[in-house]
This record gives sequence, structure tokens and C-alpha cells, in this order.
Amino acid sequence: MVTLEQIRKDMEAQFALDSAIQSVEVNADTLDEALADGAVQLDSKVSNLEYEIIEKGSDGFLGLAKKPWKVRIYQTAEAIAKKKKVMADADFDTEHFDEEIKSIDQDGMFYIRHFGDNICLKVTLPCGKGRPVELRQIVSEAKRTDTLSLDEDLIKKLSKSGTDNKYEVVGQYKHVPAGDALLVIDVSKDEMLATVTVTPPSLSGAEVSAEQIIRNLEIQGVVAGIEDDKITEFVDNPVYNVPCEVAAAIKPQDGRDAYMVYHFETDPTKLRIKESKSGNVNFKELNQIQNVVKGQPLAQKMPPERGKAGKTLTGRYLEAKNGKDIRIPLGKNVEIDKDGVTIIASENGRVVFESERINVEPVLELDAVNIKTGNIDFLGTVIVKGNVEDGYDVKASGNIEVGGTVGQSHLKTENGDIIVSQGIFGHDVGVIQAGGSLWAKFIQSAKVEVEKFVIVSDSIMNSEVTAMKRVILNGKKAQITGGHLFATEEICAKNIGSPGGGAETILEVGFDPRLKQRLAEIQDEQNSLMRELEDTENNIVTLENFKKQRRTLPKEKEDTLNNLKNRKQEIVVKSEEYASEVEQILQRLHELKIFGKVKAFGTVYSGVKIYVRDVVDEVRADVKSVTFFFENGFVRRGKYEEPDMTDVKAPEGYSS
Repeated sequence: MVTLEQIRKDMEAQFALDSAIQSVEVNADTLDEALADGAVQLDSKVSNLEYEIIEKGSDGFLGLAKKPWKVRIYQTAEAIAKKKKVMADADFDTEHFDEEIKSIDQDGMFYIRHFGDNICLKVTLPCGKGRPVELRQIVSEAKRTDTLSLDEDLIKKLSKSGTDNKYEVVGQYKHVPAGDALLVIDVSKDEMLATVTVTPPSLSGAEVSAEQIIRNLEIQGVVAGIEDDKITEFVDNPVYNVPCEVAAAIKPQDGRDAYMVYHFETDPTKLRIKESKSGNVNFKELNQIQNVVKGQPLAQKMPPERGKAGKTLTGRYLEAKNGKDIRIPLGKNVEIDKDGVTIIASENGRVVFESERINVEPVLELDAVNIKTGNIDFLGTVIVKGNVEDGYDVKASGNIEVGGTVGQSHLKTENGDIIVSQGIFGHDVGVIQAGGSLWAKFIQSAKVEVEKFVIVSDSIMNSEVTAMKRVILNGKKAQITGGHLFATEEICAKNIGSPGGGAETILEVGFDPRLKQRLAEIQDEQNSLMRELEDTENNIVTLENFKKQRRTLPKEKEDTLNNLKNRKQEIVVKSEEYASEVEQILQRLHELKIFGKVKAFGTVYSGVKIYVRDVVDEVRADVKSVTFFFENGFVRRGKYEEPDMTDVKAPEGYSS
């Protein structure tokens, strides 16, 4: 229920708000200029103003009979309320700031001035450990030969409480107007500066007060820019016969031009090698590529600002220039976001600033990968015209194309293919990982893992190759010699193994290579756990027997026994988890519909081991033009079948 008291309080609050609304009358050539002038006078924004048109202006004809707009402008009640809240918050902050100032040691001060017929006193209180003003000093200075009366009780009170930066009347003196100080207000011709020049008063003459200076400024037509702080300083510490500034025009402020804020380094010479947390640097990580992803903000245009109009001392409007706009530097593979000012990448790649434009390059072309480039990590396709030298790595989200050879390096793509026009010399260190397929002339002493196909035109020697689909060698040599090859569907070559044995050659097909590898890892870990479990149980039995004999154990051995029992339980739980995972892997391998084949249109030499579905066929005598396949639980041999190339598509620009 709304009470009468509540209504009264609401009306008082509204009245206080309405009373705070100030208005000004402005004459200007246009309505926009009038509003800008009103914003300056009311110290507000144009968006916070409302207005009434008193007289509508007119442009006249050819500049003749031009009539200015006459407008009454005032702030909205909402703007006033918001301003009061900001001021209240500022007062709160000022209180805290004042508390900090109080920690500074500063003595109290007082000023005695003679205004009109009165003796006036101003007292500032001490700060920190500063000394307060002394009553006798104030009284001593206030008492002169022309003093008529002095209220010492009031002086004593004010010396302790201060005067809140005001002058208080504390007595009277015998005033002789002929001895009063004289002041002259001088306003510059351009109405930008006003000064006061004061002659010193003689004995019994009055000094100049702040009210006198302000009144004389108004008489001279000064309505803006009056500097109360400088007037107060002059009254407290007057400087006679010297012009002192007391008012200054509100100078127009030109608007700031639009500019771009870049979220990347536009100058490539400023890119630096990254340091590790320990301060070490890897000189292969040159940090020269700035990768970006699609939709990533690259830069933002800060819009131009409107100029803030000024005002002369007499209120004359001073126009300000608005900031200039700029063109957004759009290049290739970038676009403007919905806000109209943010540049975002429309493709993955590296961001570069060239020809005063922002570009995103989805393809990185290099002459070679070596000490000049360092390691490459790129969100896009990497094309290397020459070689990838030993010890340098290339990672890409797209394809990697190498025109030369790859040495002891690590090449990795997330989804793309890897094309090596010459070949791969891994030296038992190089690793090739592709989210798609690998195309190469030869692979030697390297580890290869691909999600689709490995297509080689010459040879695979002493390498570990894993393909989730097929490994196909289809050139004139098409030789597999040494190493361990895995493929889910098939492995096809001309010759497999080498005459007279040599390096061991093992080929496996018909299963998921990763599942089988995981199965081998689990089996190794299970064997280790079983050995640890056996040792743990033996130690538990030993300690428990010792405890039965002694009826108790030392605390250290008791803790050891408890730890062993806990570890035994952990081993049992982990072993059960491994057993469950093994069962799932075996089930998936059993359900695999692809049986897998190994094909050779030349010779499979003796000593080669071929696994199809975990069943091995050890070749004991050379066999020609053959296909190994799985049937009725055995590995069978049949006539050579052409490799399945239906879904193998050569990458653009590559010929095997």
C-alpha cells in the first residue's frame, strides 16, 4: 500500500531532480551547432540533452536574410540523476583519497583578509603529524591599529575546526575606502584569456575578494571559463601589479582520426624467437609464422571521434574539426564481422600485412626447410620447393608437399596428404604422420603412420609403415626390403624381401593396426603387473608370518604391510580393466569384415613372414606372381590379383 509519507518523499525527490535541471538559450546557424554549444555549456553529451525551439532559423537566399536558430537546451532528468550518482561515487573515492592525503605531514595554515568593513579568516587544518595553527598567531596578525573588534572565541573555534576553504567574518576594522585595492580586468582581443591586475591596498583599505573578481569578470561579459581555483589562489596569496590569469576560454578539441588496432604483429622484423620458462631458446623455433583460424579477429577499426566544440569567454561558439575516417584495409581471405569494424579471417592460414592490407594466406610456400626457416607449424598447406633438411620439422593442418627429399625430420598433417616427390631418408629417426595419405618415391629407415594409403613408386626399405587402408608400390622397382608393414586392407608390391634373406621383412594385413598395437601394449603391461603382483604377494606373506610370530610389527613395517595390501588391490583392479579392454579389442578384431591380402606381381623371397588375420605364412621358398589371403582359418596362396585402386586418387600435380 502506498502511504502519504511515501508519496511526499517521492515528490520531494522529483522536485529536487527537477530543480537540478539547468537550461541555456543558444543562438547558432544550425540546430546541430546549437546542441553542440549547449553540450559545452552544460558540460554534458548531446545524447543527454533535450531542447525547445524558440525561433526556427533559416539559411536565407544566397546568404542573404539568414536567420539563426534560437533554442532552449536542458539536460534530461535521467542524465541529471546519472550525473549525481557519478558525483556521489566520486565523492566516495575522494574521501578515500583524502584519507591517503592525511597520511602526509603538513602544517595547518591561516589567512587574514580585509573585505569591505570586515576582518575575515580562512583556516586549513593540518595533515598527518603537521602542527595546527596557533590562536595567538592568528590574533596577533588580525590585530592592527585600525582594528575595531575581534571575536577571539570564534577565532579559537575556527582554528580547531577549520573554515571549509571559506573566509569567515571574525571582526571589523576602520575601513577607509580611499585606500582600497584597485583591480582591472583585461580580456584578450580573441576572447581566449582574462587576467586581473590588482594594486595593493593601503592601511585601512580593503583587499580584493573572489566575489569582486567574479563580478568584474561578468561586467566585462565573461560568462564561460572562469577559473575559481586560480581566483582562490590569488585571493589567498595576492600578487600585486602583475596580470594574473583568472579565466580561460574553453578551447575546441578536434576529434581523433579513425585508426586500426591490430591483433597481430604487422612488422615481421619484430617477430622474435620464443623463450622457454627457464629462459632457454630453441633456434629452430624462429616464430616467423603467425597462424590464425577462420573467424579469428585480426584487427579492429576505432571510429573517428567528433570534435568537442569550445567557447570563448563571452560565450562565442568555437568550432572543432571532426576526426577523419579511414578505409578498412581488407585483403585476401578476410572479411568484416557483423559489428562492421572488426576484420576476421575467412580461412585458416597465416596472417600477413602487405601493401597496406591484411591478408590470410592458406598456402605457405618455401624454397626449403632449414636453418633459415626453422621448424614450420602452419594452419594450412605447406609447399616446400626443395628439401626438408635433417633435424627440421614441418606440421600443417592441410597438405605438405616437398619437391625434394625429407631427412631426419618429423612431418605431420592433421587432415591432409603428404607428398614427397623424391624420397624419405629417415636414418631410423624420421617420422611421417598423415591424416590422409602419403605419396613418395621411396621410404628408407623411417616410421610412417597414415590414415588412408601409402603409395610408393620405388621402394620401402627397413621402415615401419602403418596404413589404415592400403600400402601400394606400383613403379618399375616396387620393392619392399626389410622392415615391418601393417595395412588393414592390402599390401601390394613387385618384389617382397631380398634374395638370400638379409634384413627381416614382416607384412601384416587384415586387422586394425592400432588395435593390434594397443593389444600388444596391454599384454606387455599385464605381464609387468603379474610379475609385480607375485612379488607383492610374497612380501605380504613374509610380513604377515613375521607378525604372527612377534604378535606385532614395528610401525614402519606395519605401514609397509598396509601399503603392499593397497598396491595389491590396485594391481587387481587394473588387471581387470586390462582384461576387459583386451576382450573388447579381440571382439572388434573378430568382427572386422576385411580379411586383407598381400600381393606380389614379381617375387616374394624366402624368409618373408606374412600375417593375415594373425595367421602367419613363413615363406620358405621363393614364390612368384602370388596373392596371400585368408580362408578357413589358414593363409592361402593364389594367383596374383591387381591392386584395388578404385578410391585412390593421386594428389593434384603429382605423378608417381
